[in-house]
Amino acid sequence: MKRKISQFVFLLLSYLVSAQFTIKIEAPKDFSFNEAYLYTLNGSKDILVDKAEKKNDTWVFSVKNNYQGLLKIYFPQANTSVNFISENKNVELRFTTKNNKVHQIDYIDEANNIFYSIQDQQKKKEQILPALYQIQNFYKENSDFGIALKNEIAHLSSDVTYDYEKHPFLNYYFKTYQIYLQESVGKKNPTNDEIISFLNNTQNFLETSSLLKPILMVFLSNTSRTSLGDEIDKLLTTVNIETPRGQTILSELIEIFNVYSIKDLKEKYLKEAKNLKCTINDRLANTIKANTNTEIGKIIPNNIFHNPVNTKVKSLHEVKADKKIIILWSSTCSHCEKEIGEMVLQYNKLKEKNIEVVGLSLDSDAKSYSDKVKMLPWINDTELKGWYSSYVDTYNVHATPTFYIVDAKNKIIANPDNFSEILELLQLK
Repeated sequence: MKRKISQFVFLLLSYLVSAQFTIKIEAPKDFSFNEAYLYTLNGSKDILVDKAEKKNDTWVFSVKNNYQGLLKIYFPQANTSVNFISENKNVELRFTTKNNKVHQIDYIDEANNIFYSIQDQQKKKEQILPALYQIQNFYKENSDFGIALKNEIAHLSSDVTYDYEKHPFLNYYFKTYQIYLQESVGKKNPTNDEIISFLNNTQNFLETSSLLKPILMVFLSNTSRTSLGDEIDKLLTTVNIETPRGQTILSELIEIFNVYSIKDLKEKYLKEAKNLKCTINDRLANTIKANTNTEIGKIIPNNIFHNPVNTKVKSLHEVKADKKIIILWSSTCSHCEKEIGEMVLQYNKLKEKNIEVVGLSLDSDAKSYSDKVKMLPWINDTELKGWYSSYVDTYNVHATPTFYIVDAKNKIIANPDNFSEILELLQLK
């Protein structure tokens, strides 16, 4: 008898150790895709933690570590995803589909039901409530529609209530959003000193809330270009870049400077990151690696083509030319449309100089990609995974289009911002 009890206790403890909480996702029978990937969040980066196959139209994930924050399930075959939260408790939801894409989501567990009810209420307050106030002026208060309007206005003017102590992440998320990000008439924007103090002292929920990058953008927008370096130095000194929080903030800033082509500050803080002597967290290590792989003078990482057009070669390195222009692009990117239009006009001139163009697309919709790519004369390939494509990390892509120029030996010689700059660098202008 004692042995049976011991075995039961051991099994129970094993289960508790192996899973903090579970995530159950139900899909309709006509959703034909099987694979699903689970991502947690670190700042603005999705972190892959698990993969599951569908069984009986359901995916079940077991999360082994304590986690409170935003998560995402990504269905690669459909290139669609579902977002939700966990407060280290079980998550359950089901969804309907439209054109084999996620359409409507029913959040069954309490935390997600509250979270998305509050977001829905806030959206309606911002977009619908002002219009209802205007419409109300055209109807008598005691008419059926007037009474209905009054009731709906009262409903949208109220707040969704919940137990703050029972839902600490919800409380953190909405309070932080309200103080640092929400715009409203008469609201005073937070100062940089207030933001620095908050980032230095706030709970660990910050990294899993999706709010870190938007708050950093407020910090940067508060600051003039001439004093930006000094303000960032003050921020990084306070949060201490030898701590995990400081390193995540440093990583976010380097990536922001990448997006907005603020190259001097990017290089300054990337150098600081590389010179750290302490243990570096995964987030910053990946940022350093992505930037190091694409430095001027390095051999650009190779890419094995999936289904390329306008070529029979198997990989990026096998493309033979005196120089290659590599463009990371998407058919839905308006900036890409402008740049690609100019490239098409100049392509014959490039070919005469033995310069080849290789496009790697971050498209996710096969039709959109194929409709566009058939009009392009150069080599193109795609994984049809959107921003989950391997290209993103391999080639340090933070915005489209992203350009590289490499020589005949695949050494990176430039990382220009646009095609006009490419023509100048190649002395073709």
